[in-house]
Order: sequence, then structure tokens, then C-alpha cells
Amino acid sequence: MTQRFTAGGALHTFAGLFFCLLLGLGAIPVANAAPAYLDYLDLPSVNGDGERGGGLNPALPLDEPALRAALDQARADGVAPERYATLLHQYWLVVATGNAAIDLAGWDPSRGAPANERTFNQVYVNYLRLTTTHPEFYWAGLAGIAGGSFASGFFDMSDVGVVLDVPGVHQLGDTVADLLRGTPEELIGELPADIRLLATQGARLSAEDVAWYQTRLMIMQKHIFTDLVPMHEAFVALGMPGIEEMYAAGIIDADIRAAWQSITTGTRDGYIDALIWMTDREQNRVIADQWDVTAAGRDGIGRVLTYVSTIAGKPAVPGVRAPGVFAPATVRTGLGGRQVALRTALPAFNWADREDRWTYIMGDLVPRHIDMETDAVLAAAVLGESFWHKLARGRLVPRLPELVADLTAQWQLTK
Repeated sequence: MTQRFTAGGALHTFAGLFFCLLLGLGAIPVANAAPAYLDYLDLPSVNGDGERGGGLNPALPLDEPALRAALDQARADGVAPERYATLLHQYWLVVATGNAAIDLAGWDPSRGAPANERTFNQVYVNYLRLTTTHPEFYWAGLAGIAGGSFASGFFDMSDVGVVLDVPGVHQLGDTVADLLRGTPEELIGELPADIRLLATQGARLSAEDVAWYQTRLMIMQKHIFTDLVPMHEAFVALGMPGIEEMYAAGIIDADIRAAWQSITTGTRDGYIDALIWMTDREQNRVIADQWDVTAAGRDGIGRVLTYVSTIAGKPAVPGVRAPGVFAPATVRTGLGGRQVALRTALPAFNWADREDRWTYIMGDLVPRHIDMETDAVLAAAVLGESFWHKLARGRLVPRLPELVADLTAQWQLTK
């Protein structure tokens, strides 16, 4: 039988074949979209030092679910942790600020103290939250007590971020200057340079200087939080696997990894070991350079401000001595054929100086904190106290009359 094709029949046949082809193509899988995490690989951390607002890199979202989805996909695809290190760090930072009730997007030290008042407070409230819910976190307890009381000497949050009464520092400087005028020049020359600087330069301190110092302190506060709190949240959520991932990514080093392993022992010795390693990281690596920059700033005024904060910043850990009691500036010299000594109530060191700061921390602050942590009743009372009470007690201005009185009474010249 002969088959005949018309033009219309050919078109009909072609249309049918094309329709079947389309149906067949529909069964062919379409290539998946590129994983969201690809844009987040190999990103540097450009704000880990806390200098600016927001997170670690502006290319990363601040949304926890979005970060978690990208992170989970990178893990599932076997991406090496060091390639998603900043993504991982940002995720735990977002978790940490969320749990601390802090707006990470708005946390910008450069905006000044009034704009950061609530955040400033919440950082220390959160340290106390961490240590009361996890008593093994000795470092968080120390950060909440000592960190808050140190800064409260300069932060008067009840007056919307007015940190320091500038005339108060002038009064302190004038008092020291008056005492120096009655001191033999031979002894004055032996005193720490910071005391002489306070006497000669304290009077030129301005509100702008104080605002600058506020910003420096808030930068260091954010830097410490950004570095140490995310690893606490990773440990709370995942245990050592969370710490191991941060270690594999290069976010933390072997010392801090060992510190967390010490915490898993569940022993007092383990908690103490972790406290010392974390305090060392905080003071000697995280903010050491920033203290150097602060002390060197504003043509000598940075040094005045760091020294005044050393005078005023007695940590609220029970039993801790004020810096001027722990290491009072005492000098001796020969005068008229006799040995003359001068004992002051002023500290012989400046908190901004690395070695002296560490000597005080390890010589008095950490041991007294260990004593407190291992006394269950005392720890509950101190750590359970409202941060607001701690802040109020540590302010410089209400304590200034006492400081001036102590300084005057204990400035003793002996022959």
C-alpha cells in the first residue's frame, strides 16, 4: 500500500514529534543552581577587631537561618573548614549576639557611647548569663565582674552615656600636682612617669578626649566578644565537635582548643586551666595591640586616661586589691646624706602596659576569682547580683572623694 504525505500531514507529523520531544526533555534533569555558600567561601574577616559596625565581612548576611543553611550545605558538600571559616565564625557570632539581645548590625563603636549604651550593658549582662547557666565557664564570670567594674569607672550609663566627669579627672590631677609640689625633687624624678604626666597634663583633658577613650574601650569590648563568645555558643550547642570545627577552620588555636578540652573534664582544675588560657588570649593576644595604640594616642592624653582608669578600675571580684594597693608607687633616694622614701596610694603601673597588666591579673585578680568560683555560696551571691548594681558601685565620680582622701592620707614621706 502506497502511503501519501500531504504538506498538512507532514506538518501534523512534525508537530507531534516536536511535542513528544518536549515531553522527553521534561524528563531530563535540569542542572541545580549554584550553592549559596559559594559566595561565602574564602572570605577574609575584615572586622574581627571590632573597629566597625556589623559582622566580620559585609558580604555575609546577618540572618541566622541564611547563615545556617549555607553552612550546612558547605558541610554536606565536604568543603574544607578553612574555606568557610569566616562564614562559620559569623554564624556563631550572630547566634551569640542573638542570645545576648544585641543588634549586631547596629553595634558600631564609632557611633559613640550614647548610641551604644544598651549594647555596652548587654555585653556584661550576657557574660553573667553565660556563667550562671554554665558555672563551668569561669572566664565568662571573670569577664562579667572584672570587665564590667573596670569599664564602669568611665561609663556612667545612668546619664545616657556620659562616661566621666571631666572636672573629676582635673581634680585628681590637681591633687597629685599639689602633692608633688610638697615633695623633694629628687623623689619626684624617681616616680613613675605616669604620675608626673597626670599632674602636668590632666588639667588639659577635654570632653573630646574622653569620648575618644570611650570609643577605644568599646572597640576592645566588641573585639573580645567577637573572639571569645562565639566559641562559647558553639560549645553550648555542639560540645567539642563545635570547637573542633572552629579549630579546623583556623578560627581558634591549639591553646584554646585545649582549654575547652579541659572544661570537658568536669573538674575544678580543668575549669581553672581554661580560665587562664582564655584570660591569656583575651589580654595578651586579642586586645594587647589595641591597648598599645590607646596609650599612645592623643599626644600624651591616651596615657593619662589609661593611668586614671588604672587608679579607678578596681575589679569587683571579692578580695581583689586595687592596683594602687597591689603595687603602690614607692620610691627611695638619698637626700642630705640620708635615705628618704615616698609611698603613694597610686599604682606603680599602667593597665595599658602588657607585662604589668598580666602581673596584676595573675598575681591578684585570677587567684581571687578562682577563690570565689570554688566557694558555691559566694559565687552564687556575686554572680547572681544584678549587673546594674555592679555598674553603679564601680563608677569613678561617686568614688572620687574617697580616692582623693586616700591619696592625700597615704602620700607618706619617711626619712
